[in-house]
Amino acid sequence: MTTYIQELILLCLAAFSAGFIDAIVGGGGLLQTPATLLILPHYPVASIFGTVKIPSLLGTSVAAYKYSKQVKFNFKVLGSCVFTAFCASLLGAYSVSLINNDVIKPIILVVLIGVAIYTYFNKQFGIHQHKEHSIKKQVLLAGFFGLIIGFYDGLIGPGTGSFLILVFIAVLGFDFVGASAHAKIVNIATNLAALIYFSSTGHVLYQYALPMAAFNILGSFFGARLALLKGNKFIRIFFLIVVFGTILRFAWDVLK
Repeated sequence: MTTYIQELILLCLAAFSAGFIDAIVGGGGLLQTPATLLILPHYPVASIFGTVKIPSLLGTSVAAYKYSKQVKFNFKVLGSCVFTAFCASLLGAYSVSLINNDVIKPIILVVLIGVAIYTYFNKQFGIHQHKEHSIKKQVLLAGFFGLIIGFYDGLIGPGTGSFLILVFIAVLGFDFVGASAHAKIVNIATNLAALIYFSSTGHVLYQYALPMAAFNILGSFFGARLALLKGNKFIRIFFLIVVFGTILRFAWDVLK
């Protein structure tokens, strides 16, 4: 078995698992990106980032389509968040070589620990839809957080879906299913923006990206189907597991 085939098998397994996780609560990049860095250490980091954007984009698109059949979208809120997130993700991708990620990661770690504690002790978090804002305020808040998370996705990436779900629940008052559905659409925009930048600068390894995309799509299909079947309580538990895994990942990066 050639080295390329061995690498491809491992990458496709990682892509399938990432697609499955990402379709439910986001955070698939926490598995897919480190796995790709580990399996392909001989390529530049920018090429790895560009390569994983293709499976992430296509897998997220499949999950979004599955959700769209059963979830009613708030297009005003969604449009605001998508627009700002897309623009900010382009800027984030451009800034990969300009900003030291080591400065940002400790801040993210503290935020994630707070999220995990709050979600665990607030049993009703994301179980029911609860809106306290007017549509106008929701649109403005969605646009603001789209800027922050979009920039983060272009710059670092892993965990973006989970952060989007958190915003749609904690800030905008959505339940877990609705938040997951809306987060997928925004994540499509951020992935597309970053991919446009990385592909234009020659940082995409298509011989790996396209097969990985097929397996990410397959994982996303099953993940979204399971999430819609099981509902909010199941997604809440899965969300906690992924957030805890994210905390461990960032703690490792910060403390090593």
